[in-house]
Amino acid sequence: MIAILKLIRWGVTSLFALFFVGILVVAGAYIYVAPDMPEVDSLREVHLQVPLRVYSRDGLLIAEYGEQRREPLRLQEVPERMVQAFLAAEDDRFYSHPGVDYQGLLRAAHNLMTTGERSQGGSTITMQLARNFFLSRDRTYTRKLTEIFLALRIERELSKDEILELYLNKIYLGQRAYGVAAAAQVYYGATVDDLTLDQIAVIAGLPKAPSAANPVTSPRRAEIRRNYVLGRMHSLGWVTSEDYRQALQAPVAARLHHPVVQLEAPFVGEMVRQEMVARHGDAAYTDGFRVYTTLDSRMQRAGNDALRQGLIGYDRRHGYRGPEARIDLSGHADEGAWDEVLSRVARVGGRLWPGIVIQVEEGSAEVYMGAGSRVSLDLDAVSWARPYINVSRTGDAPTRLGDVLSPGDLIRVERASGDRERWVLGQVPAVGGALVAMDPDDGALQALVGGFDFYRGSFNRAVQAERQPGSAFKPFLYSASLERGYSPASLINDAPVVFEDAALEDTWRPTNYSGQFYGPTRLRDALAQSRNLVSIRLLHAIGVGYGHGFLSRFGFDLSRQPRNLSLALGSGTVTPMEMAAAYAVFANGGYRVDPWFIERIEGPDGEPLLQAAPRRVCDPPCDSVVEDGAGLTPVDHDGHPVTGDPGATPLPLIEPAERVLSPANAYQMVSMMRDVIQEGTGRRARQLGRADLAGKTGTTNDLRDAWFSGFNRDVVTTVWLGFDDNSPLGPRETGGVVALPIWVDFMGVALDGRPERSLPQPEGMVTVRIDAETGRLASSGSRRTIFETFTPEQVPEGDPGGRAASRDSRSGESDSVRPESLF
Repeated sequence: MIAILKLIRWGVTSLFALFFVGILVVAGAYIYVAPDMPEVDSLREVHLQVPLRVYSRDGLLIAEYGEQRREPLRLQEVPERMVQAFLAAEDDRFYSHPGVDYQGLLRAAHNLMTTGERSQGGSTITMQLARNFFLSRDRTYTRKLTEIFLALRIERELSKDEILELYLNKIYLGQRAYGVAAAAQVYYGATVDDLTLDQIAVIAGLPKAPSAANPVTSPRRAEIRRNYVLGRMHSLGWVTSEDYRQALQAPVAARLHHPVVQLEAPFVGEMVRQEMVARHGDAAYTDGFRVYTTLDSRMQRAGNDALRQGLIGYDRRHGYRGPEARIDLSGHADEGAWDEVLSRVARVGGRLWPGIVIQVEEGSAEVYMGAGSRVSLDLDAVSWARPYINVSRTGDAPTRLGDVLSPGDLIRVERASGDRERWVLGQVPAVGGALVAMDPDDGALQALVGGFDFYRGSFNRAVQAERQPGSAFKPFLYSASLERGYSPASLINDAPVVFEDAALEDTWRPTNYSGQFYGPTRLRDALAQSRNLVSIRLLHAIGVGYGHGFLSRFGFDLSRQPRNLSLALGSGTVTPMEMAAAYAVFANGGYRVDPWFIERIEGPDGEPLLQAAPRRVCDPPCDSVVEDGAGLTPVDHDGHPVTGDPGATPLPLIEPAERVLSPANAYQMVSMMRDVIQEGTGRRARQLGRADLAGKTGTTNDLRDAWFSGFNRDVVTTVWLGFDDNSPLGPRETGGVVALPIWVDFMGVALDGRPERSLPQPEGMVTVRIDAETGRLASSGSRRTIFETFTPEQVPEGDPGGRAASRDSRSGESDSVRPESLF
């Protein structure tokens, strides 16, 4: 009996000793790791990395930028089955343990003693959260101790739901996906609410091995892991036996889904990315900014289609350059080998698909498109493909398919216009182009296309291509001449001229595009017909220095404009965006506006951060607001500008645009440019059936650049085409032939449903009948007369020896003829 008591006493003493030693060991371990433990309070302010997202004005996704794809959710937004799947897979006792599952730790310790290997077993969700937020993934005893103590501290600071919410948003699930919402999109192109039970189990099985069990790269391992998760859910009573059996039978059908871009505008997306990085540095990619641009989705789509169709049309006129590559079909004799080749060739411009010609017969050619798909091309599908010789010459039209195609050719095909079931031969255009459309009232970009395909070449010609504008530059110098006392009726002699200009370092003998000379010509006709010699004489008359300085009113960089007579023919350089902004001065009645494209910036929860405050044409005049210098002003949660004074009255988000042209100057220039379309080089635009359109064609020396800039009161659009290496476009490829059709196609959509709207005639101007040949007031002896509108100072004298027509400054009518006939 005494021996038994001694044994009990010894046992109790030993237990107390072991307990005391255990406490000392735990305390010592805590003291050892405590200095390196982070503060858990930071978890309450944790910042999940969320990518930058760019949207159109109407909320369509344009682009997403960031290394981590993440869409944070609140716990109540996560389906109950997904929560159960993660608990079943990772920590089914999560809601009952204090952050450390001692049973799991004992299992891990037993595994270490029996196998001699360290194991990750025993990590709770809280411990994983501690590791993911604060610790490295090195599998050391010190890190494991820190993980345990940190998990216990986290459980004291945060509730279970807060911990689980952070975990479900933080956990890495492979393929750059962080959190369950991102994983649902990446693997299934769905939201968490749309996932099936088997898909939920696949995602819940990923935290243990996001690479090894990835359903895209390792579907068999993903299936094994999925089945384990389903089994755990079934054993815990969270799914029925029937649901369990059906989920087990479902195939693992995951594939990568990239962000669903709803509006193709990658050039604008890149402009936004650069602006956000300039403002916020690398935080632009992680802070969850949502940037809403000024783009109109309908107009942007029209711009994409119009520019691409125009580039393809030009390219086809100059012939077929042959296949992109040749494939040895004897060495690539099956579809698997062909798929491998095609996997390295991307679709271009959203419409030009790669394909391999595998058979050519008398009436059809068979083209392999990948994944077992094949299409046929007939002779009509290649009828445009005359052999390219040079920019000025093509070979004969094909008479049989073998003239164009051979087995093994890697080619491009596209769906035929108007017949989606038929395919035709395509070709990636070698020529470049750009389209810019903006609101003339404030400069907001409504559409911008910087090339045929951003992903084939990200050079943004809309804002980066500095090219000669040619005759599209003439309106700015004509506007300068109006300021110097000239009028639309002023006569300038269109005759040969030789200039000895030291600035040009040579004798200069300019000519008109036609090579002909037309004698005395009114400025209105000279602009409509784009008479080069009239423009040169006009600039000489007003002074090169004056004309050069006048250009600053339109926002041009004067350092890129020559101070010599070649300025009259647009020999300086401009970008398409600069041209659109300059033409907006005419369209809005004489106000300078600056291009802008970011309307507002929001935080990840939709809170407003910045709101655009552009200079704007106001009628009636608007109040002013001080900006931050970049067209954006900080705003509070109600969208009001931040003034620095909490009690201050919110200011209106408007700053009036600066007037740079008189109303009369702008009105006369618009009137003359309407004649460009009605009677001049822009006549093709008459097919739109509108009387409120104005604009100007532009073509440079050797036909290297083709332009059309045009507008009505609501939209101003510039189109440019040219080769990036500045080589010629070829014979007859002028602005009216190359650029204008693109402008017409775009404006037909942009203005669809909009009523005609033109500048009103300014007060004080008078409309009178003039002699079309002399530009003077018409007389009874005038053979042809027209109406012209002048300022009182511009009204010409009557013809000598003739009776001048009367004028009425109130009604603008003369001799009972309607002044609208002027237009």
